[in-house]
Amino acid sequence: MNPVAMTLVLVGTLSFFSWSVFRRYRQMKVGVPDPRFQWTIPQVIDRGIKVTRVALGQEKMWKKKSYALSGFAHIAIFGAFNVLLLNSVLLWGRGYNSDWTMFGLLDTQHIVGQLYSFVKELAAAGAALGAVAFWYIRLVKKGKDSADPKAVVDKPRMTLGNEPNLILFIIFSMMIADFIYVGGHLAKVAAATGGTVGFTWYEPFGSVVGMIAENFSYGTMVGIEHFGFWYHSAWVLLFLNILPYSKHFHILSVMPSVFAYDPRPAALPVLVDMEGKLERDEPLGLKTLKDLNYSDILDLYTCTECGRCSDNCPAYITDKKLSPKHLTLAIRDHLYASEYAMFGKDADVGVPTDADRPDAPVPKTDGEQIHTYPAGPVGAYFLQAAAGVDLVGSHDNPETGILHPDVIWSCTSCRACEEQCPVMISYVDKIIGMRREDVMIKSEFPHELASAFNKIETNGNPWGLSKMDRGNWADGLGVPLLSAHPKAQVLYWVGCAASFDDAAKKVARSVAMLLQEAGVDFAILGSEETCTGDPARRGGNEFLFQMLAEQNVETLAGYEVEKKQIITACPHCFNTLSNEYPDFGGHYDVVHHTEFLKGLLVAEQLVPRFPVKAKVAYHDSCYLGRYNKIYDSPREVLEQIEGLELVEVEYWTKAQGLCCGAGGAQMFMEETGGTRVNQKRTLQLLDTGADTVATGCPFCATMIKDGISETENEDVAKQRDIAEILCEAMGIDIRKDVPAAAE
Repeated sequence: MNPVAMTLVLVGTLSFFSWSVFRRYRQMKVGVPDPRFQWTIPQVIDRGIKVTRVALGQEKMWKKKSYALSGFAHIAIFGAFNVLLLNSVLLWGRGYNSDWTMFGLLDTQHIVGQLYSFVKELAAAGAALGAVAFWYIRLVKKGKDSADPKAVVDKPRMTLGNEPNLILFIIFSMMIADFIYVGGHLAKVAAATGGTVGFTWYEPFGSVVGMIAENFSYGTMVGIEHFGFWYHSAWVLLFLNILPYSKHFHILSVMPSVFAYDPRPAALPVLVDMEGKLERDEPLGLKTLKDLNYSDILDLYTCTECGRCSDNCPAYITDKKLSPKHLTLAIRDHLYASEYAMFGKDADVGVPTDADRPDAPVPKTDGEQIHTYPAGPVGAYFLQAAAGVDLVGSHDNPETGILHPDVIWSCTSCRACEEQCPVMISYVDKIIGMRREDVMIKSEFPHELASAFNKIETNGNPWGLSKMDRGNWADGLGVPLLSAHPKAQVLYWVGCAASFDDAAKKVARSVAMLLQEAGVDFAILGSEETCTGDPARRGGNEFLFQMLAEQNVETLAGYEVEKKQIITACPHCFNTLSNEYPDFGGHYDVVHHTEFLKGLLVAEQLVPRFPVKAKVAYHDSCYLGRYNKIYDSPREVLEQIEGLELVEVEYWTKAQGLCCGAGGAQMFMEETGGTRVNQKRTLQLLDTGADTVATGCPFCATMIKDGISETENEDVAKQRDIAEILCEAMGIDIRKDVPAAAE
C-alpha cells in the first residue's frame, strides 16, 4: 500500500472532521448547563445503564414490533459498524504495512483472527442486507414500514429524499468493497505462491470473490485488492465527515444524548441553586436558542428523522399543527442557519435544505414555511437565519418565530413521542418550557387557561368552586378528616376532579367505600386539600405551580404524611405528588388507587362476590402508564372480577395507548384544528366490541364519556372507573346516602 497516500487521507479527513465537530460543539455551548444533571455515582450508573440498553443495546429498535423491518435493518447496520471498526483500524495500519495483522491478533492463520474474520463478514453481509431493506422501505413502501395497517397513521413517516439513499449506497458499497479487498488479496497471495483460492468458513464471502478473481491476470488481482482496500478504508473516513452535516450525526451524538437524558420519569425543569435547593427567583421559559440546555441541543443533533414520534402523537394524527419531528427539525435548522450570525464570518452556514426531496421547495431564511418531506402541518414551522429569534412566534405574527403558537399549545404532554423515539429525545420539557415563556413573560396563551389559572389561585381548583365544599362528596359516608384523625395510616388524596365534578364524585365515593369495606384506616384533608398544580405547571404557569406545591408540602408536613401512605385516584395528582414534590421537600409513599385495590384483593381484604357481565376495554392513562410504567395493576383488578371479559385495543394499548386528549392542561382548553382526540380514542376503544370502557383517571373518564356521546354511541357502551366496577362486584351500593349534587 502507499504510506504517503494513507497519511494524506488520515490527516486530511480527520482534520476536517475535527473542525466540523468543533463547530457543532461551539453551537451546543450556545445553550446552558442542565441543572438536573449531576455527576453523582448513582446518577452516572443509571445513565450508563440507559446508554447500554438504548444506544448500544438498540432496545427501542427490537422492542417496537410495528417497526420490525426498519428496526432489524438498523440493528444490522449498527452492529456491523461496531464490528468493522476494528477492521478499519486494521486497514489504516496496512496503509503503512500491507502485512500488518495488529500484532498477530487478527492473523487468519490463527483461530482468533479466523473467528473475527467470520464475524466481520457476517456483519458486513447483514449491513448490506439492512441497506437493501431500507431502500425497500424508502423506494417501494415510500416510508411506511409498519406491518400493521392500524399501527400508525397512513402517511410516510421517514424523511425521504436523495441524502438517505446516498448514505445507504455508501454503506452498501463499503461492505461489498471489503469483500472485494479480501477476495483480491486471497487471489493475489494464491497466485504468488502457486496455489489456488478455496472456500474458507471464516471468509465465506471474501473467498468466493477470491475464487472469481483468480481467473484474472495477476495485475488485475492486485488492482481488485487495491480498489477494495482504498474504497473501504477511505470511505469510512469520508463517511465520518458527512455525519456532522446530516441526520446521521446521531451516530456520534446518540450516546452523549442518551447519557444526558434526565432519568427522572416525570420531572420538568426547575431552577436549583448550587446547594440543590429550589431557587425563588423568577423561573424563565425557553425564549431563544440560548435558553436551551446542552441536552436539548444534543437532542437536535440526534434526531434520526424517522418520524415515529409524530406517528404516535395524538395532536399530529388528529391534524393539529404539532408534529414532534418537525418541531425538532425546525429548531435544529434554525440553529444551523444562525451559525453565521452567532459566530461571525468564519462560520459556514451549512443549513440543510430540502432541494432534493419531492414536492419540497428549498427553505429560505426569511421566515418562509419549512417543508421537510413528508411535509409538516402547513403554516406551523419557519426557518430563520438571524440570531436571537424567538422560538415561538407571536399569535398575531407567527412567522416571526420558528414555531407557530398552536404547535406548543396542541401538546397533551402524553409523552407518546418520547416513548417511541429510538434515541430518547425529550419533547415535553421543551414544549412546557416554551409555554412558560408565553405565559409568564409574553402573556400570550389560550384565554381559557387564564380563567383556569385564576380559579386555581383563588379557590384552589380549576372549577372555581368554594374550597369549603371539597369534602361534600363524602356526605353520609362517615369519612374522617385528617385534622380529626391525625393518626390515620393512609391519606386519601381526593383531587379536584373527584371533589367538584359530579361524575367524578362517584369515583371518590367508590374508592372510600372500598377502603371502608377492607377495613383500611384512612382519612381525607377536606378543605385543607388544594390543587397539586399539575394543570398550572403543564399550562406554563410555574409561579402558580410552585406556590401550590409549597402550600401542599407545608400542609402535609404538619400531619407528618411522609410517614403515611397516600392513595389517589387521579394519575395527575399521583405523578405530581410522587415525582415532582420531592423537589420541594415532599417525599411521600404515593399509590394509585388501582394498585392499592389490587393489594387489597391479593390480601383478600376485598373479595368480589358477584359477577359483572361486561366486555371491558381498559384505557391507559398517560400519567399512570407512560409516566410511571403502571400498566398491569388496573388490568389485574378487572381480571379478578367474575364474568368480566377484558379486551385490548389493537396496537394502541399500554405504552402505545393513545391519549384521551386532556393532558397538558388540555382539559381546560379548546382544541385547535383537526378532529377531537377524545373521539379518535373512543372509537379505537369501541372497535374492540367493548360495551364498557374502564378508566382510572377522572380526566380520561370525562373525555371518554364525552367521546361516547359525541360519536353517538351511548346505546353501545358506557364509561366506568375501575373502582365503580369493583364496587358492583362487591355488592356495594355507591349511591347509598349520596348527596343530591352527585346523583
